[in-house]
Amino acid sequence: MKTHSRSAGTTTSRRRFLKTTAAAGLAGLGAGSLSARSWANVQGANGDLRIAVIGFRSQGGGHINRVVGASGARLAAICDVDQAVIDRRVADLKGQNIEPKVYTDYRELCQDPDIDGVMIATPNHTHTLIALTAIAHGKHVYVEKPVAHNIHEGRKLVEGARRRPELVVTHGQQGRSDTGWHRIMEWLQDKPLGEVVLSRGLNYKARQSIGSVGEPKEAPSTVDYNLWCGPREMTPVNRRQFHYDWHWQWDFGNGDIGNQGPHQLDVARWPLNQPVLPPRVMSLGQRWGYEDDGETANNQLAFFDYQPVPLLFDNRGLPMREMDWRVMPVYKGVRVGNVIHCEGGHVIGGKAYDSDGKEVESFSMTGGGSHLANWLGAIRAGKLEDPQLDLLHGHLAGGLAHLANLSYRLGKELDPNEVRERLQGDKVGQETYENFLANLEANGIDPSQAPPVVGPWLELDPETEEFRGEFADAAKALDAGVYRDEFKLPEIS
Repeated sequence: MKTHSRSAGTTTSRRRFLKTTAAAGLAGLGAGSLSARSWANVQGANGDLRIAVIGFRSQGGGHINRVVGASGARLAAICDVDQAVIDRRVADLKGQNIEPKVYTDYRELCQDPDIDGVMIATPNHTHTLIALTAIAHGKHVYVEKPVAHNIHEGRKLVEGARRRPELVVTHGQQGRSDTGWHRIMEWLQDKPLGEVVLSRGLNYKARQSIGSVGEPKEAPSTVDYNLWCGPREMTPVNRRQFHYDWHWQWDFGNGDIGNQGPHQLDVARWPLNQPVLPPRVMSLGQRWGYEDDGETANNQLAFFDYQPVPLLFDNRGLPMREMDWRVMPVYKGVRVGNVIHCEGGHVIGGKAYDSDGKEVESFSMTGGGSHLANWLGAIRAGKLEDPQLDLLHGHLAGGLAHLANLSYRLGKELDPNEVRERLQGDKVGQETYENFLANLEANGIDPSQAPPVVGPWLELDPETEEFRGEFADAAKALDAGVYRDEFKLPEIS
């Protein structure tokens, strides 16, 4: 076994790879230089970058801690729509002698001239809305995954960021800052295991039922529900746990394929050299194992028809007490991660194996802990120096999840044998599907009695991201979403 240690970006193949994935049309994103005057306008009195965190009950709380611990940056403001969440965090920060400005309305924060950059970790349906508002007010932006709640939002965000090249706008796909993945992609360019033949994303993460409220209820009294809903209608709350369980309802979340999935989808697309969405996608699944207020699938397969190398995403989320791991295709113990299949072996978990299962290469994985520092460094440099921070990667990672969900939502229940017929000729797809069904059966679910919802092959023009074919109008209508007048997406000029 060898330990791979070549630094990323130092070889011709690496440069060629980055040039390809960055895509010529998007290479200018964030590449503008700051003039001396504008640079003076984006620093606090002590030279630190003044960062605000918007939404911090969950992931945003970690962002606060990272900003507090970052060199050359300070926590200038925090913003959340839940006063109870604010009060707890303010008390915690005060104990550390840190007293940032406090906001409940992101619009007021974005108008604050004493803020240089914002980190957004709100529910999915407000990611793009807040990011575009921040861009419109001249703020650098770090927006969590998925960067958008649907495909057209993601494209508007990328285009808006392009129009303000003096701002550094990036995504929360931390894998792009994992030097291990950089080195793996560089290594694969020399074809040590032959050509890549399939890229697979895995998410075997058990989820419990979110239960049912019976009758819709009011939002918590501590929450500004108008701001929380943002573009969506202020309907009564139809879930028992107000926070987090919005992930499993279409108006606000994108299911686990759009929650955990963007991380694995992003890495899965990386070795394919495809800076676009695929021309076709088909997804199937169901919310198996319980009756509750959730709407998204808890088990879902998605087939992305990239050519010549396809991408397959496999999500399994039955409750831990029911999930039978014995019939799961757990690769080398990896349940959440990626498998890059090649002609002569595969890469998984930071290791490469030949066709006989012998380890032939090892890579040191860093987990992307430098992602925030890379964003802050790009702000100081006045440009995105690393193409892997390009917002396009965030858009495409989320866009893959959105495409799969659109196919699924346009689907209908089919007998499992009909699905087998649809997958004829796809050996890997058939094998994965059979294991998918075996896992259901091992957990007491009869697919013939609770059949999968199977979506159509949804077609897309990869260049324009416009839907094509029989289901184009239906897909476009679903993707359009709802935007109340008070929360229309800002236009960036």
